Amino acid sequence: HVQLVESGGDSVQAGGSLRLSCDVREYSFSSNFGWFRRAPGKEREGVSAMDRVGRTFYADSVKGRFTFSKDNAKNILYLQMNSLKPEDTAIYFCAAGLYGSGWYLLRDDKYAYWGRGTQVTV
Repeated sequence: HVQLVESGGDSVQAGGSLRLSCDVREYSFSSNFGWFRRAPGKEREGVSAMDRVGRTFYADSVKGRFTFSKDNAKNILYLQMNSLKPEDTAIYFCAAGLYGSGWYLLRDDKYAYWGRGTQVTV
């Protein structure tokens, strides 16, 4: 069955960096993928997305600081996070889906499968 397993969350000081990983199991890697986060007391929000042809999209709040990449050989997604700020503190989730395109991929209703999340504290 489909599994997405995040890792790499940690506590870091402001200005620091982290790389999150998402191990994608039993799911086509030629799909749309997204990274989302939910901060304390806030709704889940889209952070970054990658469509099936590799185009990436970023929320304005992380543009220029976060980079979404994937390793096709290992079926792993990455979110490189640099210049971290206290407002980046959240649980980060990866998600997979088949439908949607462009900036709509930053909407969580475009994804059918979700990981359990990994905590990032800045």
